[in-house]
Amino acid sequence: MPLPREVEIEARESDAEFAKNEGKFFDAKDFRIFNEDVDIYGISHPDDIAAGAPRRKLIAKFRKAVFSPDTVQIGWDAFRLLAIPSRNRGAAAGPIDLKGTYWSRRKPVETTGWSTRYMQDGKISKMRVNNVVASGVIGYYERTPFLGQPCRMTGYTRRGLKHFLHGVPFIEAIDTEFKRLVPDAWRLQHAAVAKKPMYQIADTAFSTLTVNMNFRTALHKDAGDYSKGFGNLTVIEWGQYHGGETLFPRYGIGFNLRTGDFVAMDVHEWHCNAPIVETAADRAHNESLPDIRTRDPTTGVVGSQERYQRISFVCYFREKLEECVEKDTRDYYQKIDFNVAEETRRARRATLGTLPIPGRTGTLDEARAAAGAGAGKGPKARATRKRAVGRRTKSASVRSRRDSSFF
Repeated sequence: MPLPREVEIEARESDAEFAKNEGKFFDAKDFRIFNEDVDIYGISHPDDIAAGAPRRKLIAKFRKAVFSPDTVQIGWDAFRLLAIPSRNRGAAAGPIDLKGTYWSRRKPVETTGWSTRYMQDGKISKMRVNNVVASGVIGYYERTPFLGQPCRMTGYTRRGLKHFLHGVPFIEAIDTEFKRLVPDAWRLQHAAVAKKPMYQIADTAFSTLTVNMNFRTALHKDAGDYSKGFGNLTVIEWGQYHGGETLFPRYGIGFNLRTGDFVAMDVHEWHCNAPIVETAADRAHNESLPDIRTRDPTTGVVGSQERYQRISFVCYFREKLEECVEKDTRDYYQKIDFNVAEETRRARRATLGTLPIPGRTGTLDEARAAAGAGAGKGPKARATRKRAVGRRTKSASVRSRRDSSFF
């Protein structure tokens, strides 16, 4: 198999100068969009080199169609419902949309760029919040003092534990690509998270994943993830749309990331998404598919009214989990009456329905039948998971560690 080509791209501006665009949207006009396997290296701006940045750095390694349909099906069934409304995505959520459904029905005050306060019971809110997007944090999260919560499994994960556990093989597949493509960063990140097994997802380099639906991000850098690691991104799609490419505007490039593709990327470099557009032909196709979601136009969640779905997955290790005290976590679980061992056993026994993705993991007739039967609960879900898991041979010690890492 030939090696992917390497491409060097010069930065258009210095990092500090480009920061003025934080929270802004970009389209893909005049961008070089890659739709094939490629390794991208950035050549730093002279000002950044003068400030101590390396002359050349890895921006991304992009690979097409690396995940099998069975693996994609597991990720879809496990996580498609876990992209929940969030007002805490910072600059990535874009400029506050004062004319949009959500904010036009409220009283925002002190609005600056992508964040705002609002009037609540006659008082100004303590927190600054952002546009409402569909974005759920799954796995583990660090101590959050203002909520009075220690390091923990997130509430969304506890409530959807059977989904989370079902999706572990999908997360492991992402980890495998991370290890293969950026082994040095993987080793550092895996060693770090392995020191905190209570907060590790199986034997991967991850503690956490963010699941987004139809979320066109504005220009941002990721924060809170392991500084010596590397970003990991994939998507699963339902229906058709155009755009949504992952962009690195400072370098004028982007990646056409689609179902089954993977990109290892420098998430501490400025990045965002191109517009996600539904053409007339896309709409006609999407309306022929089963309508698999309920939707409420009054919520104002960005992208929640579309028939298509672009579910993106970002896997990482939250760096502050290195500071966690496991006793505090156990005490918290006891306080909220969450028995991890018992809840894990119960979740593993639960059956999760399978909803085939037309044209990707199944046929339109199979999808219609599954949607009509409540997402097709039954032996097909178990068989799909077994096939995907069977492709990866694991030692008994790794399997044992995967089970214990949830406790």
